[in-house]
Amino acid sequence: MFDPLRSVSRRTFLRTTVSGGATAGLHLVGLAQPGGGPRSETGAEFITAETQEAIDRGLAQLAHGQASDGSFGGGLLAGGVAAGITGLCGLALLGAGQQPGRGKYAKHISRVVDYVVDRTKGASSGFLTTDDFRFGSQPSAMYSHGFASLFLAEVCGMLPEAVRQKKVRAVLERATAFAVDAQNKEGGWRYEPKAPFADVSVTVAFMMALRAARNAGVFVRKSVIRQGSEYIRRCQLPDGGFSYFKGQGGSAFARTAAAVVGLYSASVPEDEEVNSRAIERGLRYLQQYMPNRMFNQRELPAAHYYYGQYYAALAMWTAGGDYWRTWFPAIRDELLGRVRASGGTWADHVHGPAYATAMSLIVLQLPNNYLPILQK
Repeated sequence: MFDPLRSVSRRTFLRTTVSGGATAGLHLVGLAQPGGGPRSETGAEFITAETQEAIDRGLAQLAHGQASDGSFGGGLLAGGVAAGITGLCGLALLGAGQQPGRGKYAKHISRVVDYVVDRTKGASSGFLTTDDFRFGSQPSAMYSHGFASLFLAEVCGMLPEAVRQKKVRAVLERATAFAVDAQNKEGGWRYEPKAPFADVSVTVAFMMALRAARNAGVFVRKSVIRQGSEYIRRCQLPDGGFSYFKGQGGSAFARTAAAVVGLYSASVPEDEEVNSRAIERGLRYLQQYMPNRMFNQRELPAAHYYYGQYYAALAMWTAGGDYWRTWFPAIRDELLGRVRASGGTWADHVHGPAYATAMSLIVLQLPNNYLPILQK
């Protein structure tokens, strides 16, 4: 039986694999800050027996629900965002220590890789859909590109076949080039390339994808990252939270959680001090939304629940220390309560059960420390 605790991380894999191309031998640095502590500091002991049972059941549900073409979906936004949701499901499987060619769900991850890579067949731009981006495309398509790119960057280097690895890297490079070219004059991203206005949410999706691509050895100009983090900082308000647009609207939990992760994703030495100050203020703002308290619809709309908790957990994981060790047990128990209340599944009425399950699994498996971008 496959034991995920014995699975090698991509960091180890790349150091020992000759066929990894340009990424082989790289010392990868994830969102975690320099000097991250030993495994015990991840709170791995917080994965209780009930938690592991829920994780195992969720992984099995994802595998069972995968379509023959490798995709996942089923929500109201299926189609234009299928690549993104499929990428998130792939990240959830990677978070269990699974890899292409290794583990119980190896073939499922391989199908995710093939599906995401095949989205570029009809596109010359590197946009991860079946066609080039068109104005009027589904607004969530840009989010989808960000999440799908993040998956490709995380899995890049894990593929055992050199030819396939080369193909994935080529697609990742094109997807990254699309992201860079789509940045607007404000320094961020929106629902279409070079939009007149950016927003925090799409900007963070692209910042994470670009960070993961950089970790995988894809060149991204430092100026692109600095402009992105500057845009995010300009959206911060006096209470420490972040607005959706620069200079418009108030603070909210979900977008503040995303903004903190976006700033962690920058990791540019020249901006470390200013980003750290903004991050600390953002973390303090988030603490008032500790899981297991009641949110009203204004604070956290139902459609944003898994999105917000995903980013909040990533933010607290990266912050580490007491932030993480108080936050994770609370969100763990809340997610377990949700799955118990719904008869063993996580549900999202807009994006579908695969999305809700993937987001929940990524959060619950963070202590495993397997996703390369998050490794400490």
